[in-house]
Amino acid sequence: MNPDITPYYVINKNVLDDYWDMLYGSLEGSWGSNFKIGYSYKTNALPWLIKYMKNKGAFAETVSHDEYLLAKYIGYDDSRIIYNGPYKDERSFFSILEAGGIVNIDGDREIGWLENNHSGKELAIGIRVNFELEKYCPGETTMGDESSRFGFSYEDGHLAKAIAQLKNISNVRISGLHMHSSTKSRSVEAFRNIAQMACTVSGEFRLDPDYIDMGGGYCGGMNGRPEYPDYFPAISSELKKCFSPGKTTLIVEPGISMISKCTKFISSVLDVKDVRGTRYVITDGSRFNLDPTMIKNSYLYTVEKKAGTERDNKDEQIICGFSCMEADRLFKMKDSGELLPGDRIIYQNVGGYTMALNPLFIQFFPPVYVFDDKNGYTMVRRKWEPKDYFCGDTEI
Repeated sequence: MNPDITPYYVINKNVLDDYWDMLYGSLEGSWGSNFKIGYSYKTNALPWLIKYMKNKGAFAETVSHDEYLLAKYIGYDDSRIIYNGPYKDERSFFSILEAGGIVNIDGDREIGWLENNHSGKELAIGIRVNFELEKYCPGETTMGDESSRFGFSYEDGHLAKAIAQLKNISNVRISGLHMHSSTKSRSVEAFRNIAQMACTVSGEFRLDPDYIDMGGGYCGGMNGRPEYPDYFPAISSELKKCFSPGKTTLIVEPGISMISKCTKFISSVLDVKDVRGTRYVITDGSRFNLDPTMIKNSYLYTVEKKAGTERDNKDEQIICGFSCMEADRLFKMKDSGELLPGDRIIYQNVGGYTMALNPLFIQFFPPVYVFDDKNGYTMVRRKWEPKDYFCGDTEI
């Protein structure tokens, strides 16, 4: 089945398979067999996708009780769940800990849970390190000179205080360092500095962690940008200065780098109009499908023009979405043949966050297809209908 009704997403399974193999091979070649891959649910928790990752052997990297329940729903044992972020639930927090799963604490309330827990069970906990990466990689971090709000700050002493508190809890052992930091550059050098800080923290506070969790935030699928085989040799070369691959597990939590390259969004031109000399192109896709945070001003895209139609050249065309918001303007096309109804715009690298952040605003969720060379197109999520919105409550 070749989809003909837009809009829709397509995940190319062949490309996804290639990226999984690239990730796995890069880790194995750099760190040996002692590594874990946790797939980021917040990036895209499409049921087909999280089942794919489970079948590949990935851990479920979750950041909320709802995501935890989703992992449990598809059959994950607590021991194969990674729990991160500030929005944890206390019950699932201890369920994962007591089962031997990976929990990286993010704030003081979680230390309070541990201090007030009197079960007597031995608990191995990880701690998220917050440090001034911008100082080492100027202009590369997401927050710049502003501080990140996640984890325990190394520079202001909060990390030292948290580690001291944890060491005073008799049944708690600090077993891991969670080093995830957000960068806009996604450079190899940034990850090299993050690995160096793991060594600094471990040495300064006399820790002997079972694992170093490097988090996510890698680049993937962008021409001229780093790929997994660039990152992990650099990360491993730094970590090996203070940790042994035979003893210390390397954890990574890819999301957008894993799935963006393999996912496209296909939309069609519905109408065109000229307003005071400006050409607007109305499509059945939206910024809400591609950029719900409303911060992008360019996209990777191709155009498929309907054959057999004469076209004028246009100095500028503003490509717009279907919504009733003026801000739903995606990009400008300069000095190109005009777009007409029936033409298609195919956006590349849109698998990360776009599906997860799609609101039910004017349009229900669009369908998702998986493509592979053997089976062609398979629908893995149909377009939502009113009955899906009502969630079974059909009484009017």
